[in-house]
Amino acid sequence: MDPTPAVSAVDLLRWAETLSAVARTGLGFTQSLYERERFEEVLHVAADIRAAAIEEAEADALFETWMMAVGSGVPGYVTPKVAVAAIVGNERGELLLTQRADSGWWLYPVGWADVGYSPSEVAIKEVYEETGIEVEPVQLITVLDGLRLGFSHLPLYSLVFHCRMVGGELRGHPLETRDVGFFARDALPQPLAGAHRWAELAFRAIDGEVFPCDFDWPRTPPWRGSGA
Repeated sequence: MDPTPAVSAVDLLRWAETLSAVARTGLGFTQSLYERERFEEVLHVAADIRAAAIEEAEADALFETWMMAVGSGVPGYVTPKVAVAAIVGNERGELLLTQRADSGWWLYPVGWADVGYSPSEVAIKEVYEETGIEVEPVQLITVLDGLRLGFSHLPLYSLVFHCRMVGGELRGHPLETRDVGFFARDALPQPLAGAHRWAELAFRAIDGEVFPCDFDWPRTPPWRGSGA
Protein backbone atom coordinates (compact mmCIF):
# COMPACT_ATOMS: atom_id res chain seq x y z
CA MET A 1 0.00 0.00 0.00
CA ASP A 2 1.33 3.47 -0.92
CA PRO A 3 2.15 5.73 2.03
CA THR A 4 -0.16 8.67 2.67
CA PRO A 5 1.10 11.60 0.56
CA ALA A 6 2.57 14.54 2.45
CA VAL A 7 0.29 17.52 2.95
CA SER A 8 1.59 20.61 1.16
CA ALA A 9 1.88 24.07 2.70
CA VAL A 10 -0.60 25.29 0.06
CA ASP A 11 -3.22 22.81 1.27
CA LEU A 12 -2.55 23.63 4.93
CA LEU A 13 -2.99 27.32 4.20
CA ARG A 14 -6.21 26.69 2.27
CA TRP A 15 -7.67 24.55 5.06
CA ALA A 16 -6.69 27.12 7.70
CA GLU A 17 -8.30 29.99 5.79
CA THR A 18 -11.44 27.95 5.20
CA LEU A 19 -11.80 27.06 8.88
CA SER A 20 -11.12 30.69 9.78
CA ALA A 21 -13.80 31.92 7.40
CA VAL A 22 -16.37 29.42 8.72
CA ALA A 23 -15.59 30.37 12.34
CA ARG A 24 -15.61 34.15 11.77
CA THR A 25 -18.82 33.96 9.75
CA GLY A 26 -20.40 31.89 12.52
CA LEU A 27 -19.30 34.45 15.12
CA GLY A 28 -20.88 37.17 13.00
CA PHE A 29 -24.29 35.50 13.00
CA THR A 30 -24.69 33.51 16.21
CA GLN A 31 -26.34 34.84 19.36
CA SER A 32 -25.48 31.71 21.37
CA LEU A 33 -22.67 31.89 23.94
CA TYR A 34 -22.07 28.14 23.53
CA GLU A 35 -21.69 28.50 19.76
CA ARG A 36 -19.39 31.50 20.17
CA GLU A 37 -17.06 29.42 22.36
CA ARG A 38 -17.01 26.60 19.80
CA PHE A 39 -16.34 28.98 16.90
CA GLU A 40 -13.51 30.62 18.83
CA GLU A 41 -12.03 27.18 19.44
CA VAL A 42 -12.18 26.45 15.70
CA LEU A 43 -10.49 29.80 15.07
CA HIS A 44 -7.64 28.83 17.41
CA VAL A 45 -7.18 25.57 15.48
CA ALA A 46 -7.18 27.47 12.18
CA ALA A 47 -4.51 29.83 13.50
CA ASP A 48 -2.35 26.88 14.56
CA ILE A 49 -2.68 25.30 11.10
CA ARG A 50 -1.82 28.56 9.33
CA ALA A 51 1.21 29.04 11.58
CA ALA A 52 2.36 25.54 10.61
CA ALA A 53 2.00 26.43 6.92
CA ILE A 54 3.78 29.80 7.09
CA GLU A 55 6.83 30.01 9.31
CA GLU A 56 6.53 33.72 10.03
CA ALA A 57 2.90 33.42 11.21
CA GLU A 58 2.32 33.55 14.99
CA ALA A 59 -0.82 31.68 16.02
CA ASP A 60 -1.93 33.79 19.02
CA ALA A 61 -1.42 37.09 17.20
CA LEU A 62 -3.24 35.72 14.17
CA PHE A 63 -6.18 34.63 16.33
CA GLU A 64 -6.46 38.14 17.81
CA THR A 65 -6.29 39.72 14.35
CA TRP A 66 -9.05 37.45 13.08
CA MET A 67 -11.21 38.16 16.15
CA MET A 68 -10.89 41.92 15.63
CA ALA A 69 -12.10 41.47 12.04
CA VAL A 70 -15.31 39.68 13.02
CA GLY A 71 -18.36 41.59 11.78
CA SER A 72 -22.06 41.24 12.50
CA GLY A 73 -24.65 39.66 10.22
CA VAL A 74 -24.16 39.91 6.46
CA PRO A 75 -21.16 42.31 6.74
CA GLY A 76 -19.52 39.62 8.85
CA TYR A 77 -19.88 36.91 6.21
CA VAL A 78 -16.28 36.14 5.24
CA THR A 79 -15.63 35.87 1.50
CA PRO A 80 -12.48 35.92 -0.66
CA LYS A 81 -11.11 39.31 -1.67
CA VAL A 82 -11.27 40.21 -5.36
CA ALA A 83 -8.30 41.30 -7.45
CA VAL A 84 -8.46 42.50 -11.05
CA ALA A 85 -5.61 41.96 -13.50
CA ALA A 86 -4.76 42.72 -17.11
CA ILE A 87 -2.91 40.89 -19.88
CA VAL A 88 -1.48 43.48 -22.26
CA GLY A 89 0.60 42.91 -25.38
CA ASN A 90 2.47 45.29 -27.65
CA GLU A 91 2.87 45.39 -31.43
CA ARG A 92 5.68 42.79 -31.20
CA GLY A 93 3.48 40.31 -29.35
CA GLU A 94 5.33 40.82 -26.06
CA LEU A 95 3.66 40.66 -22.64
CA LEU A 96 3.53 43.55 -20.17
CA LEU A 97 4.84 42.52 -16.73
CA THR A 98 5.64 44.30 -13.48
CA GLN A 99 8.10 43.34 -10.78
CA ARG A 100 6.30 43.67 -7.44
CA ALA A 101 8.00 46.03 -4.99
CA ASP A 102 7.06 43.94 -1.96
CA SER A 103 8.14 40.47 -3.13
CA GLY A 104 10.33 40.91 -6.20
CA TRP A 105 8.12 38.49 -8.15
CA TRP A 106 7.06 39.34 -11.69
CA LEU A 107 3.38 39.32 -12.63
CA TYR A 108 0.89 41.03 -14.91
CA PRO A 109 -0.54 44.36 -13.61
CA VAL A 110 -3.02 43.54 -10.84
CA GLY A 111 -4.69 45.25 -7.90
CA TRP A 112 -7.58 44.99 -5.48
CA ALA A 113 -11.06 45.70 -6.83
CA ASP A 114 -11.98 49.24 -5.80
CA VAL A 115 -15.49 50.17 -4.67
CA GLY A 116 -17.29 52.32 -7.24
CA TYR A 117 -15.53 50.80 -10.25
CA SER A 118 -16.59 47.93 -12.49
CA PRO A 119 -14.01 45.13 -12.90
CA SER A 120 -12.99 46.29 -16.40
CA GLU A 121 -12.56 49.85 -15.11
CA VAL A 122 -10.26 48.56 -12.36
CA ALA A 123 -8.19 46.75 -15.01
CA ILE A 124 -7.74 49.98 -16.98
CA LYS A 125 -6.85 51.91 -13.83
CA GLU A 126 -4.36 49.35 -12.52
CA VAL A 127 -2.46 49.10 -15.80
CA TYR A 128 -2.11 52.88 -16.04
CA GLU A 129 -1.14 53.35 -12.39
CA GLU A 130 1.45 50.55 -12.38
CA THR A 131 2.94 50.93 -15.86
CA GLY A 132 1.85 54.21 -17.48
CA ILE A 133 0.23 52.29 -20.36
CA GLU A 134 -3.30 53.20 -21.48
CA VAL A 135 -5.53 50.27 -22.42
CA GLU A 136 -9.06 49.25 -23.33
CA PRO A 137 -10.62 45.91 -22.28
CA VAL A 138 -11.13 43.20 -24.90
CA GLN A 139 -12.39 40.18 -22.96
CA LEU A 140 -12.29 38.40 -19.63
CA ILE A 141 -9.94 35.46 -20.20
CA THR A 142 -9.65 33.70 -16.84
CA VAL A 143 -10.77 33.68 -13.21
CA LEU A 144 -8.08 32.35 -10.85
CA ASP A 145 -8.15 31.23 -7.22
CA GLY A 146 -5.06 32.82 -5.66
CA LEU A 147 -4.86 30.37 -2.75
CA ARG A 148 -5.23 27.36 -5.01
CA LEU A 149 -2.58 28.71 -7.36
CA GLY A 150 -0.24 29.33 -4.46
CA PHE A 151 0.71 32.94 -5.22
CA SER A 152 -1.36 34.42 -2.41
CA HIS A 153 -1.48 33.85 1.35
CA LEU A 154 -4.94 35.44 1.43
CA PRO A 155 -8.17 34.00 -0.02
CA LEU A 156 -8.69 35.88 -3.28
CA TYR A 157 -10.21 35.51 -6.72
CA SER A 158 -8.37 37.21 -9.57
CA LEU A 159 -10.34 38.37 -12.63
CA VAL A 160 -7.90 38.55 -15.53
CA PHE A 161 -8.82 40.67 -18.57
CA HIS A 162 -7.11 40.83 -21.93
CA CYS A 163 -6.64 44.52 -22.67
CA ARG A 164 -5.48 46.28 -25.84
CA MET A 165 -2.80 48.97 -25.57
CA VAL A 166 -4.02 52.31 -26.92
CA GLY A 167 -1.38 54.78 -25.68
CA GLY A 168 0.77 55.96 -22.81
CA GLU A 169 4.45 55.63 -22.00
CA LEU A 170 6.09 52.83 -20.02
CA ARG A 171 6.90 53.93 -16.45
CA GLY A 172 6.70 51.97 -13.21
CA HIS A 173 4.83 53.06 -10.10
CA PRO A 174 7.47 54.32 -7.60
CA LEU A 175 5.89 52.52 -4.63
CA GLU A 176 4.28 49.41 -6.12
CA THR A 177 6.87 48.22 -8.66
CA ARG A 178 10.61 47.68 -8.89
CA ASP A 179 10.57 47.41 -12.66
CA VAL A 180 8.19 47.13 -15.62
CA GLY A 181 8.60 45.99 -19.19
CA PHE A 182 7.38 44.03 -22.20
CA PHE A 183 8.78 40.51 -22.58
CA ALA A 184 8.76 37.88 -25.34
CA ARG A 185 7.33 34.45 -24.52
CA ASP A 186 10.79 32.87 -24.73
CA ALA A 187 12.40 35.55 -22.52
CA LEU A 188 10.08 35.91 -19.54
CA PRO A 189 11.73 37.25 -16.36
CA GLN A 190 12.07 35.21 -13.19
CA PRO A 191 10.71 34.61 -10.65
CA LEU A 192 7.34 34.72 -12.42
CA ALA A 193 4.30 34.01 -10.23
CA GLY A 194 1.94 31.22 -11.34
CA ALA A 195 2.99 31.34 -14.99
CA HIS A 196 2.22 27.63 -15.49
CA ARG A 197 -1.46 28.50 -15.04
CA TRP A 198 -1.90 31.69 -17.06
CA ALA A 199 1.05 32.32 -19.43
CA GLU A 200 -0.28 30.19 -22.31
CA LEU A 201 -3.68 31.88 -22.06
CA ALA A 202 -2.01 35.28 -22.04
CA PHE A 203 -0.11 34.73 -25.26
CA ARG A 204 -3.11 33.12 -26.95
CA ALA A 205 -5.04 36.31 -26.23
CA ILE A 206 -2.18 38.55 -27.36
CA ASP A 207 -2.00 36.54 -30.61
CA GLY A 208 -5.64 37.45 -31.27
CA GLU A 209 -7.33 34.20 -30.33
CA VAL A 210 -10.82 34.52 -28.87
CA PHE A 211 -11.81 31.76 -26.43
CA PRO A 212 -14.26 31.16 -23.57
CA CYS A 213 -13.28 32.45 -20.15
CA ASP A 214 -11.10 29.90 -18.38
CA PHE A 215 -11.58 28.97 -14.71
CA ASP A 216 -10.32 26.54 -12.07
CA TRP A 217 -12.12 23.22 -12.48
CA PRO A 218 -13.52 21.48 -9.37
CA ARG A 219 -11.16 19.14 -7.54
CA THR A 220 -12.22 15.60 -6.65
CA PRO A 221 -12.61 15.60 -3.74
CA PRO A 222 -12.27 19.36 -3.10
CA TRP A 223 -10.36 19.04 0.17
CA ARG A 224 -7.93 16.32 -0.83
CA GLY A 225 -7.59 17.07 -4.53
CA SER A 226 -4.60 18.65 -6.18
CA GLY A 227 -3.73 22.14 -5.02
CA ALA A 228 -2.87 23.23 -8.57
